[in-house]
Amino acid sequence: MKTVLITGASGGIGQAAARLFAQNGYQVAAGYCHGADRAQALCAALRKEGFSAEPFYADVSSEVDVREMFRSIAQTFGGVDVLVNNAGIAGQKLFTDITDAEFEQMFAVNVGGVFHCCREAIPYMVRRQCGKIINISSVWGVSGASCEVHYSASKAAVIGLTKALAKELGPSKICVNCVAPGVIDTPMNACFDEQTMHTLTEDTPLMRLGTPEDVAQAIFFLASAAADFITGQVLCTDGGFIV
Repeated sequence: MKTVLITGASGGIGQAAARLFAQNGYQVAAGYCHGADRAQALCAALRKEGFSAEPFYADVSSEVDVREMFRSIAQTFGGVDVLVNNAGIAGQKLFTDITDAEFEQMFAVNVGGVFHCCREAIPYMVRRQCGKIINISSVWGVSGASCEVHYSASKAAVIGLTKALAKELGPSKICVNCVAPGVIDTPMNACFDEQTMHTLTEDTPLMRLGTPEDVAQAIFFLASAAADFITGQVLCTDGGFIV
């Protein structure tokens, strides 16, 4: 049985992805930093349905935390066959108001977290000559967003990391891809007022907000055998937002 690690599994997209992988026979390692109650409740609900799921704590910006999380997962499930780097933070500020600490923290979580988790997952995948890594970026990492410069820059860095790592790991038969969600109906977007959300919906050609399940389906596709010849790509799940 394969094991998937989904970081940020206490959030909307992470929870939807965890359910989908569990329903398709994966052992689910649900990574979390904040939202311990949500992660534990998610795993308890999945186990009640007969699936295999356990929560694992780590602040992904911490090399030590990530190493300990992977050690615990190895003891519980064995190695990680599919890594979904979903954990991330966001922020809205004028560029001139962003502090050094805020800029550094954005990159420490959104980029450093991907780096730390990939570094721990790759040796096992290389030994087995297979594996899937799916990094979660954002449409703002593709097109940029006003008043979200530090967030957009960090998510663009995730895309660059994905493309370069895909080339490096290709000879080991490891696929590395990226999902770039558009405007998704999750708590992360709760900072926007009703009018802003209405405008963003109207700016989406499919005329609706995305759901966590929409993104989860894209993640699962890239983890599946159907995507074995796809690597180094960015799959925008945005309803046509940036076509």
